[in-house]
Amino acid sequence: MPQYETLNALLHVSLFGSIQVTTRFSAQLEITNRRALIILAMLSINPGQALSRDFVSKLIWEGRFKPQARASLRQCLHDLRRELQKFDLDILEVSNTQLAVKPDLIDTDLKALETAIRERDDKRATQLLLELSGNPLLANIDLGAALDKWLASQRGQVTNRIRMSTQNLLSTLRANGLNERHDALEQAWQAWSGVSGLRQRSGLAILPLKQIDELGGDWFLADAVVEELTSRLGGLSGLALAGQTSVEAVAGSSLTLPQMAEKLGVTHFIEGAVHRSTSSVKLSIRLIEGVSGKQIWSDQIIQPETYFFDQRRLIGENAVAGMSQAMGLKQNSRLVRTMTSSREAYALYLQGRTLTKRVTLQGGLSKAVELLEQALEIDPGFAECWTALAEAHIHVAVYTPSLERVALSEKAASCARRALDLDPNQGYAYAILSIHEWTCFNPAGALEYALEAYRLEPNNADVTLRLGSTLLYLGRTREALPYVEAAIEQDPVYGRNYVMLCVAHLNLGNLEAAERAGQRMVDLGTPGFHLAVAQAAAGDHETAVETYYETRRYVGTMVMSPPGAADISDEARDFYLKTAAEGICSGNEKARETYCNLVDMLHQTLLEPYDQTVAWPAIWMGHSDLVMKVFREQIHPANMPGLMSLWTEIDPIGRTLDHPDFMSFAEDIGMVEAWEKYGWPDLIPADPR
Repeated sequence: MPQYETLNALLHVSLFGSIQVTTRFSAQLEITNRRALIILAMLSINPGQALSRDFVSKLIWEGRFKPQARASLRQCLHDLRRELQKFDLDILEVSNTQLAVKPDLIDTDLKALETAIRERDDKRATQLLLELSGNPLLANIDLGAALDKWLASQRGQVTNRIRMSTQNLLSTLRANGLNERHDALEQAWQAWSGVSGLRQRSGLAILPLKQIDELGGDWFLADAVVEELTSRLGGLSGLALAGQTSVEAVAGSSLTLPQMAEKLGVTHFIEGAVHRSTSSVKLSIRLIEGVSGKQIWSDQIIQPETYFFDQRRLIGENAVAGMSQAMGLKQNSRLVRTMTSSREAYALYLQGRTLTKRVTLQGGLSKAVELLEQALEIDPGFAECWTALAEAHIHVAVYTPSLERVALSEKAASCARRALDLDPNQGYAYAILSIHEWTCFNPAGALEYALEAYRLEPNNADVTLRLGSTLLYLGRTREALPYVEAAIEQDPVYGRNYVMLCVAHLNLGNLEAAERAGQRMVDLGTPGFHLAVAQAAAGDHETAVETYYETRRYVGTMVMSPPGAADISDEARDFYLKTAAEGICSGNEKARETYCNLVDMLHQTLLEPYDQTVAWPAIWMGHSDLVMKVFREQIHPANMPGLMSLWTEIDPIGRTLDHPDFMSFAEDIGMVEAWEKYGWPDLIPADPR
């Protein structure tokens, strides 16, 4: 007998295995029209989220002419209503264009499972995972390739959601010493996930190694050890490696190891030290259990300095072998290539990589490019350095006021191609190529490269987020969300990741979730533009205006003036941001028009008329003509993230999507080609032309 999770629920739909429908009084509904039953189940996967009538009819009656398919859908809905009315069930929300079920009146086994995990009811979650084991979501449905593809996408999204939330609950149980309950949930999880082809993965964070140097000078051996371990452990089966951006942020805090493990979502840490004296170098590394702080493996090497560079591959292989045995992991048999044989090139590479991450350090990115280019002059065959240089050029294009952003993107792409010529397994190089394809008005190519990058490096948070962001730009938010969430799981204290999560939830109409993600983004030190937009969408205009205005404290660091713009006084800056905040967030049409006029003027007078200070506000204000003009003429790495906000239906943002010229615009910038090849966006589920 189903247990109803929602107090007012009138209907329970079993989605795992064969579809079954019962009322709250346990009466079985025999819906004889099988397609009607399938439609009800499709709508119940995400109750309250509407599907287009055209989209549903195309999936269920694949190959039929559109009028025939629509007529069949009308008959199906008539049959479904008739069956529901026998029990006085008014749960459908049907319009001329969309279909949905009322979320408060529907319960499902999927909803019960996700509620139990979210509320940390591990005993209930364990029970449900065991009950649902062996039953795929919406099993035994065969109505054609289009529906099969959609179902595969839904199963993947559901699996990702449950995997991440279950692993977080497992970490909590372990941290609280509830080992028996942890083991029971883990076994139930393994039984369930075996159906989905997933495995429980251990999480590992490599803490920055301490460096003690008695000789002085530039010396980067501690960084080299971290780089070597990251390179080898990142591809290890059954291991999720925490992103270094998050690790460095957490390592600099006063948290205890168990608190750090909880924050990063990991089970183990690597820590250690490198000590250089006049006679030798001593490397000490330890594997620590995150929950208890207990050391479970260690190694120490004392050798001359030259040994550590010449034999670092051997050191890395031995360390990985020891840690794998201690954690019960299977080592990959694939050999890891040596990066470079030049100690000098390797040191320059490490320095350049470090500066590339410090995007707010004045002059840091240009110095990073210089160092990486010097490394490549010494060793032109250093594939990883070519990828690092590609990333540095992209960062210059995004984070500095450059007038050459498309040219920088081309430079980055050229470096990425060189890296792939040397080593086709450089997944992040494909992610760089994905960025560049947008500047070439080739979103289809961008998605192809992003998918290939993810195939090669699924444990790289930057690669995962690149795939998620590409899908967001294309309006395929439901498909993008699991990748954005996975990137956050891998790199949980990097503010940029929460920007994507905020926008994804905003696009899906999940306003509370959008605000939570936006607040998390701000808490991590990222300017709150997107939080302000989410607050305005939720109707809290006064708070939204203040949040947007508060971004003035980031001007000159994370928020740069447009390239070539003259320096302005603090008073002028504050006046501009106040005008922007009211135009975007106040809900006042006059304020919006005032700021639209101001952004029009900036577009006409700036040396870089396609700057994000023009493109992003135009999207948020629904200034359709300017949006389409800017992106028709130039897409570059700094303005392209604005495209993800095109897919928010809330006024005034949705005005661009509703513009009669939107489909022509989408075709001009290459989106239609990508949709025809890979699938149409959530808000345009079928070709409307």
